[in-house]
Amino acid sequence: MAERTDTSQEVPRRLAVILAADVAGYSRLMSEDEEGTLKTLSLYQEVAAVLIAEHQGRIFAVAGDGIMAEFASAVQAVRCAVAVQRGIDRRNGDLPGARRMVFRIGINLGDVMVRDGDLYGDGVNIAARLQALGEPGQISISASVQEQIAGKLTFPCAYLGEKSVKNIARPVRAYLVDWALDAAEAKADAQSGPLAVPEKPSIAVLPFANMSGDADQDYFADGLTEDLITALAKFRWFFVIARNSSFAFKGQALGVQQIGRELGVRYILEGSSRRSGERVRVTAQLVDAETGRHLWAERYDRDLADLFAVQDEIVARVVGAIEPEMLRTETLRARQKSPQELSAWDQIFRGMWHFYQVTERDHLRARELFRAATATAPTLAEGHTWLARADAGILIYGWSKNPAADTAEGWQAAMRATRLAETDPYAHYALGIMSAAMGQPDRAASEAQKAIDLSPSFALGWLLLGMSRLFAGRAAQAVEPLQRGLRLNPQDPQAFIWLQLLAFAHHLSGASEEGVQRAREAVAMRPESASGQAALACGLSRLGRGEEARAAVSALEQALNETANSFDELLARFSQPDRERILRELRAAGWRG
Repeated sequence: MAERTDTSQEVPRRLAVILAADVAGYSRLMSEDEEGTLKTLSLYQEVAAVLIAEHQGRIFAVAGDGIMAEFASAVQAVRCAVAVQRGIDRRNGDLPGARRMVFRIGINLGDVMVRDGDLYGDGVNIAARLQALGEPGQISISASVQEQIAGKLTFPCAYLGEKSVKNIARPVRAYLVDWALDAAEAKADAQSGPLAVPEKPSIAVLPFANMSGDADQDYFADGLTEDLITALAKFRWFFVIARNSSFAFKGQALGVQQIGRELGVRYILEGSSRRSGERVRVTAQLVDAETGRHLWAERYDRDLADLFAVQDEIVARVVGAIEPEMLRTETLRARQKSPQELSAWDQIFRGMWHFYQVTERDHLRARELFRAATATAPTLAEGHTWLARADAGILIYGWSKNPAADTAEGWQAAMRATRLAETDPYAHYALGIMSAAMGQPDRAASEAQKAIDLSPSFALGWLLLGMSRLFAGRAAQAVEPLQRGLRLNPQDPQAFIWLQLLAFAHHLSGASEEGVQRAREAVAMRPESASGQAALACGLSRLGRGEEARAAVSALEQALNETANSFDELLARFSQPDRERILRELRAAGWRG
């Protein structure tokens, strides 16, 4: 990107953090495929623009393949750069090697001149030169930026020395930011053994206890818990355990230190709710899972109409206790839920309980409740999100009596959810899972990417990304996101669904031993799952372990008596070459289907 200069003598000045980014090898890419390169560039610039805005930055210049943005905070600028590199790296996984687009990013804190919203001067030029110094995919920062982020961010920074750069009189001290994802966040055997604690702040929200003396109010406490998990997961620099893994500990008399070890997290949030008429009492406490020490506790006695303000306050206090620097700079937007919408939330919370039972009867009941919620509060995005998820599940599990109608309803609900809540990762997941149900894996992958951009701790986003790649015939690229999603959700009672997909991904990409291990974990959790038994039989057949493969086929045939539709639906979603390979290996093991 070209330098920026200004000869004016009387222009305003200010300190600013400048981020400069451009595409490595852009000319080569354009010479090989102009239209394809422009399409990818537009997508990647859009990803960067969304992340820059989310981190309170402002784009002030776009030239060809380059972007320049300003931030008031060095912490936010570096976080944004890391998010951009990770988002682009994920998307590159869906492109051929020669077509992948990689950004170089430079960041500098310095004095700049301002004219008509544009920025000029050495503060800008040094950022551009730092960007040019880096290798493709790197983030280079000046010493002034490194001093601001020291002790506030956990990304390792390597000193590169003093660098001489064009048209800058003095050498620039430069550092390289390591933006690679924490390996502890993607443990392959996430279903067994101790889990490493990630470097970033990690937390699990345990199911809040229902203290109302009325078992029918369990749904209320469960819904409060899920909403807190969702709210915390929107802080992209937290590692938040997914809902189903947290709920695996419901009703269990285990110490927080043991739960922390089993989930691989540093903090536990627990509490209770007591609802009586139009009043609600909520207690919450944050505990250090390593020491058992209480970091913060509070009790709230409020009108029911204030429930969501209480949730926001709990989230803000938790964030403040874990990472004070984040308390105000990244606090969630205030939730706009009116008292009139509370009845819709009751319906959503009840529907969620049925949804997570994963039976045909419960899914159909959940859908009725979600339909009622959308009728009660048409502008509440969550009702439409859950309605789409229910329809997708009914389609994918083979429970639909009218696929055309269920597809139309689910798609409309998902589109409505994303229009009402463009920044909600669950809404994008709903649109993505409906796309998968409709046989559109590329659209599903795109929505999964958007969900992960919004919330990197969103387990369903990673799992959907892996599933969509698997169904698109890219099994090798499906493994890592499926593993990462399982790590974020290590105790999910429904993990057998994702484990069997991971087993197929390993198997189809040539790692049948790994596939057999994951398939065994899946069938241990749900022996009657035909898909899990099929994944196991395929892997064993490929490895030449005929007797074990025939035993798995026998279990498959027994399971098919009850779940044939579900297995047929799964098989139909694979690409034709992968589907034919699966059938060929099943038949080699003795299956007559």
